[in-house]
Amino acid sequence: MKVLIAGAGGMLGTDLQKAFADTPCIALTRNELDITQELAVREAVQMHRPDVILNAAAYTNVDRCETEIDQAYAVNAVGARNVAVAAEQIGARLVHVSTDYVFPGVSDRPYREEDETGPIGEYGRSKLAGEQLVRSLCKKHYIVRTSWLYGKHGPNFVKTMLRIGREQGAARVVDDQVGSPTYTADLAQAIRTLVETPQYGVYHLSNQGACSWHAFAEDIFTLAGVDVNLQAIKTHEFPRPAKRPAYSVMDNMMWRLSGHASLRHYRAALVAYLRETDEIQGGDHTS
Repeated sequence: MKVLIAGAGGMLGTDLQKAFADTPCIALTRNELDITQELAVREAVQMHRPDVILNAAAYTNVDRCETEIDQAYAVNAVGARNVAVAAEQIGARLVHVSTDYVFPGVSDRPYREEDETGPIGEYGRSKLAGEQLVRSLCKKHYIVRTSWLYGKHGPNFVKTMLRIGREQGAARVVDDQVGSPTYTADLAQAIRTLVETPQYGVYHLSNQGACSWHAFAEDIFTLAGVDVNLQAIKTHEFPRPAKRPAYSVMDNMMWRLSGHASLRHYRAALVAYLRETDEIQGGDHTS
């Protein structure tokens, strides 16, 4: 199996390289392959002729998407189209990474793959447009929606909390947004498992369990042994240009029904991340 990764320089892209380290793998950063350029995408795919294409490239600055709408759609929709068309031309399997932001965040239960979407911001709308283009243009597609990503190879909430906690000794974090934190190393391994099968379609993939951002911050500080005055606030007290879904927990139903083991609980994944980054302070925190 020969694999091409678009967006290989990002947090998920780096972990995908590790997950596919035992295969012939062409890892292309944004500087090496700009997916908004149709000709460049087609030439790269035709030259390497991979069996599997992993599209981890995305414009993910949620707030800037509100004003840089063209740029968001150029990457998240047009870029997705370019990769899908190139994959279809050579019969490659395509993994397209999407987001919980395609949902409005008003459900009273975890979102399933076939639930009605309804993004509330430009980021989510651009990612949904990308999904729709992939579905219509590439037969052998896996659309993987995930949430609240953090990993060793990029800026993320865990790193930010630890920095703020250590520098300031205090943090204010919203407690009225609920989701499932997901470790990119776990997501990458799940994608590796998925592409070994012909089980095409839409998948929700996240670590198990759910929490608010405040509760997640509490876990981070407790496990890392950082003493912080942590205050819970409401979303309206921390205004941002883009609206965030209040509830974005996703049911990994299609993954489960396809016979795959659930990803570990988010807290166990957080413990692993903190250990691997030498942030954890003693004790056996595995629950």
